[in-house]
Formats: sequence, C-alpha cells, structure tokens
Amino acid sequence: MSDKNQNRENTGWDYDFSRMSESFQALIGDRDRMFQLLDSFPMPIEVFDPDGTAIYLNQASMDMFNIKDASMHVGRYNLLRDPACEAMFGREIFERAFRGEAVSWSDAQVTIEEVVARGVTEEKPFEAAFVDVYFLPVWNGEKLTQVIGIYILKRMYQGVPEVARAKEFIDSHWLEGFDAGQVAGAVNISGSSLYHLFKQHAGMTPKEYYNKVKVERIKEKLVDKSLTVAEAFSLCGADSRGEMARTFKKLTGMTPTEYRGSL
Repeated sequence: MSDKNQNRENTGWDYDFSRMSESFQALIGDRDRMFQLLDSFPMPIEVFDPDGTAIYLNQASMDMFNIKDASMHVGRYNLLRDPACEAMFGREIFERAFRGEAVSWSDAQVTIEEVVARGVTEEKPFEAAFVDVYFLPVWNGEKLTQVIGIYILKRMYQGVPEVARAKEFIDSHWLEGFDAGQVAGAVNISGSSLYHLFKQHAGMTPKEYYNKVKVERIKEKLVDKSLTVAEAFSLCGADSRGEMARTFKKLTGMTPTEYRGSL
C-alpha cells in the first residue's frame, strides 16, 4: 500500500468462496497446516472459534491493519461481543455464521477506530476501508469447529484525513450531482480549504475526482450491450448528450459510442 494518497480498489475476485468450506475439512485437527495455507492468501483472513474468539490472523490481515504482534488480537477479541460490529451490521448476520451458515455481504466498512482503541495497532493505517465479507463454517461431522472470515478489499482511503474522507464521500454519492459545499460539509471544513488540500494531495480538484469516478461507473454500464448509451448514462444519473458526455470524451479520448465499439 505504497500510495498513501490514493484510494485502492481490488475488485477482481469472482471466486465462489462458499466452496472453500469443503476444502478445509481435510485439515480439521491440524490447525498449523490450515493456518499455513491461509497465510499464503493475498487477502485478509481471520479464523474464529465457535464462541466467536479470534484464533488466527493471516499476514495480509496484519499488513492491512499494521499489526506487529498478533497476540494483541488473537485470543483477546471476540466478534460476537464487539459492540462496534453489532451497531454497524446487526448481531443477526454474525449469529447466522456462528450457527454454521455461510454468509456474505458487500461493501462493509471496516471499524478501524475500534482496532486502534483496543491498542492492537498504534495509529490508524487508513482513514476508511470497505470490504466484501465472506464467513465460512468448517465442520467436523456434526460439530462446528471454526468460522473463517475472508475480507476482499474494495476501497481504501489513506493520507490527509480531510482528503480521504472527501474521496470516500464522493465515491459513496457518485450517483448524485456534484455539490462542492456538500462534500466540504461532510468533512467539516470550508470549500476553499478542501479545494486546496485536495488539489495539493490528490493532484486534482474534488470536481475532477467526481468526474473520474462518474466516468468509470458509466464505462462499467457501457460494457452491458443490452443497454443503449443513453440508458447507460441514465443509470449513472447523467445525460448522454450533456456535460458528462463531453467529460467522458475528455477523460477517455473517445465518445461513449466509440468506447463501446472498442470493447
């Protein structure tokens, strides 16, 4: 994570992680082998005992949270007793996982403040991060032995807090029209201060960042050739004959029709 001023996306994981539960059945009774295998995965993975206590973090988890000593978390943290997670997601989804059901949900915000408060890491390694979450049960006959949590990083915001939070806000409200005052209000600074901070640390203005995000979403819709160009733009809250169409050509070097033809 060398670029601390840019948000990070990792959206290339299409694997059906629910199939992995069966793969771990052969490793029941040999935690060392299981943990060695999980340590080779590039995404953060956490393993819990059936009572919700964390028993393992892989290296990718430690890197993401800048954890130097796994013993600060392993054996001390219980997911089912974490009020921050319960407040954010509700208790029911975790209880389903620890009843032995494979569950998943998308774009969950990581509660980094709670990790820092527990002293697991000395300072926030990022301002905000969003992950897709998969909880997989591992059974030994009729007995639930572990629950494996897999976290696929979708977005991460690092660097100057005001810029990071502004990026997060824009990424979460890209479907709406751009409102500089609303973005500045969301990070609790003046519009002029945000403009200069954003320009200095992101290399572009907040509006330019918004346009970049919007164009990327339109490009995703244009891949679906069952949609007309106008429909693709409309689904992204834009007019295919308006300002965003001109912005699209400026950023891609092609008209929307030309871009679709190049796919």
